[in-house]
This record gives sequence, C-alpha cells and structure tokens, in this order.
Amino acid sequence: MAATLAQAIAWGRSRLLRAGVASPDADAVLLAAHTLGLGRGDTEARAILGAPEPDGYRDLVERRARREPLQHITGTAPFRQLELAVGPGVFVPRPETELLVQLTLDLVRAWREAGETHPGVVDLGTGSGAIALAVASEDPASRVTAVEREPAALEWTRRNLAGSRVRLLESDYRDVTVESAGRFCVVVTNPPYVPDGEIPEDPEVRDYDPPAALYGGDETGMAFPCAAMDTAVRILRPGGSFVMEHAESQVAAVARALEDRGFRDIRMHHDLTDRPRATTATLPGPGD
Repeated sequence: MAATLAQAIAWGRSRLLRAGVASPDADAVLLAAHTLGLGRGDTEARAILGAPEPDGYRDLVERRARREPLQHITGTAPFRQLELAVGPGVFVPRPETELLVQLTLDLVRAWREAGETHPGVVDLGTGSGAIALAVASEDPASRVTAVEREPAALEWTRRNLAGSRVRLLESDYRDVTVESAGRFCVVVTNPPYVPDGEIPEDPEVRDYDPPAALYGGDETGMAFPCAAMDTAVRILRPGGSFVMEHAESQVAAVARALEDRGFRDIRMHHDLTDRPRATTATLPGPGD
C-alpha cells in the first residue's frame, strides 16, 4: 500500500532526527512542500486530508540527511520579506543577520528626518545580496550599492539583484575607490569573521558555505572586519554610520578597533536569541 503524505513526512522527521539535523520537523515538511510546489500551510493541510506521498520526496530527505543545506536543496532562502536564490558558492543568509537590516533602516530613517532625501547605503561583501536588497525593498527612497568580488557568489548576487534598484559594484570591498569617498550615509557589512583554525562543527556550514565567506583572515577572525572598517572610514560621509555583524567573542575587539579608527557612539546590539550579534558606530560629523 502506497504511503500517504502524512506517513512520508513522519518518516522524514525520523530520518532527519537520526541524522542529527537541527530542525527535523520543519525540514521534513518544507521538503514535502518543495516537492509539491506548495507552501508549508497547504502542504500540512493536504497531509491532514490524506494526500499521497509525492514522487521524489524520499530522495530529497536523504540529501538533507547527508547534511546538505535545506536551502541548497530547495534553491531558496527566506530573509525578512524576501525569497533569495541561493546554492553552492554563496553564503546562505541567516535569520540573525536580519538584525543588520533593521539597524540600517533605522539609521537611514534618521538621515531622512535630518533632511537627506535619498540616503546612500553600501553593503560590503553582499554575497547573495540579502542585506542590500532587503534595505532597498523596505526603504525605496534609499540609494543602495552592493559590493561583491567572488565569482561564484556573484552568480547568485546578479540573479537576486536583477530588476532591483540596487547598484552592484563587482570589486573587493577593500579596494572601493576614492571616487566613493564621503558618499555614503551608512556602511553595512556581514564580513567573514570566524577565526582561522576554528572549524565550524555543523556540516552544513563547514562543508557547504564558501570558506571566503566564513574565515576572518587571521587567528582572531578580525582581519577582514577591520578591513571593512577601514573602507567605511574612507567612504562614509561625516556623521555617517557603520553597521557590522560579528561573533559573540569579538564584541570587545570590535569596539576597540572602531575606537582606534575614530568612530564614536559605539553600540552593541543583541539578536533574537539575545546574543551580541552586531555593533553600530558613527564617524564624527562637522564640528565634532
């Protein structure tokens, strides 16, 4: 007798649980939804109504059980109000990074209230384009630039930014040219910050996220974050703000590095799991 959708999802949960997947219940349902071409709610409703198991479902579950990221299997990753195309070669955006978008939107709003009609924002090392596209989508008055250099990541960047108002600069963010000096109101970045030698435990991260998007360039993981700060100093307007994601262990090091570069009003922010996830800072303005 053929299995029902509900039975298949139950099997999927059990298989993913045994494989050590962190969210077996959700992933089993989402893989079924992907197989059916439906949303999660419709899939769960069909399961209740006794729909049959879809062809190919168990093959997808086995891929996930081998710890291939769910987003690579479905080809998409949710990020705030967006559905981003992702896959091999690009960092899969995390829910905690949504905090950077909100912090940037708040800063852009403050600039507009101060009289700046179209505040300039740049996302350094944009990867999939998640932060840049979210800011541009949620604040259409902002002028957003995304910077990315990695060829494999750029394939996904171009796909996600196609048809948007985001300007894409194909460059190493450390080499953003002098022509951009003093141009931007906000610089936002989620740079690589994992200390070299600290190999992530999760296979989804260790084996699938590109190393160029993970490791911070030295044993402290601070080389690339500091490079992003240096670029921000060059391209921010007086009084402009810097927003950066970092590791919990880097809070003090980030604050010191920003202070050394002349930033003020340095503030740490917690993510939805109450972990210190991002820091904002401001360059001195006229008369400071």
